[in-house]
Amino acid sequence: MFQIRIHGRGGQGVVSAAEMLSIAAFEQGKHSQAVPSFGSERMGAPVVAYVRIDDKPIELREPVLDPNLLIVQDPTLFNAIDVFTGLRDDGWVLINTSKNLDDLHIGEATNRLPAGHVIAVSATELAMKHLGRPTPNTVLLGALAAMSDEIDIDAVCNAIRKKFPGKVGEANVLAAQDAHRQAAAA
Repeated sequence: MFQIRIHGRGGQGVVSAAEMLSIAAFEQGKHSQAVPSFGSERMGAPVVAYVRIDDKPIELREPVLDPNLLIVQDPTLFNAIDVFTGLRDDGWVLINTSKNLDDLHIGEATNRLPAGHVIAVSATELAMKHLGRPTPNTVLLGALAAMSDEIDIDAVCNAIRKKFPGKVGEANVLAAQDAHRQAAAA
């Protein structure tokens, strides 16, 4: 089973990202599950969502405690919570940032990971370019498709179009494809 934990802040589309990722996996013939975890948080408060993808039915319903992959939509969370808790030693990390990874001061948590398993994509900048809004969720899903064999970019684009039909969806697809190219080159 491939498990993903998505960290972000209220208003960044964390829950929507989990839903779209689950739909994309389902469209590829896999079993998938999206589980949001939030209370009465307000805009800007930390939010987390979980996604599981497997070739067989998924019976777990609890939070993802030992993810294969972390998506960090807001790097300021590194100073607020320990997003790396439970990350597997062979895990992957996808971070929304335009900063150099050394400038994030997360080496203590990421140095144990295999080389190339920490990818940074300037998702907010790509979202502003394509959408005119700082929502990194769909952008990061495109990058995820470049990092993982669990999901492909066509499935991500189809899931985005289902969630956001019309011009909004197409703009999000362009942003995801742009991030896919950026992550593939990393």
